[in-house]
Amino acid sequence: MLRRLIQSSLCALVAATPFTARAAFDAGRAAVVAVQPARIADLVLLGNGLDVGLRQGMICRVNRGGSEVAEIQIVDLRPTCAAALIIAQSPGQSIRVGDVASLKILKT
Repeated sequence: MLRRLIQSSLCALVAATPFTARAAFDAGRAAVVAVQPARIADLVLLGNGLDVGLRQGMICRVNRGGSEVAEIQIVDLRPTCAAALIIAQSPGQSIRVGDVASLKILKT
């Protein structure tokens, strides 16, 4: 059921978002274009996908301004959009349209 919601949401996003309206970002970054509540888990839709190097299973940090809002995991992709599930959220924060997701890089 969640898989069907993800696929239909991505298809609707691709159809409704003209190429010129999509966010242009550096590699590994994408703008949040929608947050779709669902019964099982909220779905975060991103305005970039394979085109900026995102891959299924990657973990991204979602930031607003200079502060981290949440962490998400990419669960489905298209060349120009992606869908993710929220895996962690900062207390008192929620993901909003316009927030920026970027690859989480572990420092060693």
